[in-house]
Amino acid sequence: EVFMEKHWKTVVSKSICDYFFEAQKKSANPEDVSPVIATPHHYLINICRNNLYFVAVLTNESAPLFVIEFLHRIMDVFEDYFTACTETTLKDNYVIVYELLDEMLDSGLPLVTETNTLKELIKPPNLLRKVANLVTGDSTNVSDALTSSQLSNIPWRRLGVKYANNEAYFDLIEEIDAIIDRNGTTIMGEIQGYIDCCVKLSGMPDLTLTFVNPRLLDDVSLHPCIRLKKWESEKSLSFIPPDGNFRLISYHIGSQNSISIPIYVKHNIQYREGSAGRFELTVGPKQTMGKSLEAVAIECAMPKSVLNCTLTPSQGKCTFDPVKKVLTWDIGKIETNNQNSTRLPTIRGNITLAAGQPIPEGNPTLNVRFTINQVALSGIRVQRVDMHGESYKPFKGVKYITTVKNGRFQIRTSILFLFLLIYISREFHIILRQLS
Repeated sequence: EVFMEKHWKTVVSKSICDYFFEAQKKSANPEDVSPVIATPHHYLINICRNNLYFVAVLTNESAPLFVIEFLHRIMDVFEDYFTACTETTLKDNYVIVYELLDEMLDSGLPLVTETNTLKELIKPPNLLRKVANLVTGDSTNVSDALTSSQLSNIPWRRLGVKYANNEAYFDLIEEIDAIIDRNGTTIMGEIQGYIDCCVKLSGMPDLTLTFVNPRLLDDVSLHPCIRLKKWESEKSLSFIPPDGNFRLISYHIGSQNSISIPIYVKHNIQYREGSAGRFELTVGPKQTMGKSLEAVAIECAMPKSVLNCTLTPSQGKCTFDPVKKVLTWDIGKIETNNQNSTRLPTIRGNITLAAGQPIPEGNPTLNVRFTINQVALSGIRVQRVDMHGESYKPFKGVKYITTVKNGRFQIRTSILFLFLLIYISREFHIILRQLS
């Protein structure tokens, strides 16, 4: 369903979306839709976040990454304005949405993308402003005056910022992607990290962040406020920050670096001859630097011949979707001092298979999710946060989070076919009898 659209220069027929809908139907997961779809006369470039698709229709060739980055910037602005970017919030604030799109794009070309500049042009929604607009009958939120940030050489920060409490918070978040084979060996391990900031400082502060092990940072994407020469020479971040929430840096750590895997899963999946099977998993922490695993959950896509799973978890709760054939085990928190194998979270029970169906082929893959607070698996840490240009002393805080959110942490399993063992043992017994 297309619930909102915006056209520049010319009106594009909505039938162009049929190409996107067709690609969507062919994809099992929302993120598997091809980001670039070529049609006879247009290019469709899309992103998916929060179960919402943003689709850009291009009449001429353009750099796909440029368009994808701009679509993400639009969603970032919406999240900053409305707290959450959902279908409901966009419909409730459709006037501001169209005003923002008019300012961000000029004749189809990106113009203003800095949130601070946009907030001076278009006031964010609040209850008092909505009531005033209803009383006065004025539905526009656009300022008539030229913003101060547009006249400044620092467009990402507005002038005259004042706070009673000056504070700066930095969240260093690392999302791990990994594939573990059935023997526990890491086939692939990568980390996508970023530093999200919440800066509420008066005046025009100048901040500097220095790191432990900064050489690990590779394939970085820097906010425009960062002084590039200082980063290239000293590997430190020197910048005048935007006001409010923003992403300072994104980085990637590839599989060429050794990445510690903080969790292990012992698995035992058996299919018996007939219509039954056994399923058992044991989950435990490792290399978590003394921190607990939180929000641990495991999903397992079962074969189509599985009718039901009767499993008993020692911790958390277990559900099985008989339509999608997905087994979900929400474990919760695992303490690091809980190394006794008898106390580790375990789930075991029986699997019911469809009668008359062949034994399932292929090994189920376990998709694991977890979060570790105050740990960055890569070893990157913020050493110092210094401020210059202002006389006051702000409150500064740094938080570390390792998680599996947008990434994929997969553990491949092996299946034991008991009917083969029984058949071989019977045949071996017959041979022994003949020899005797």
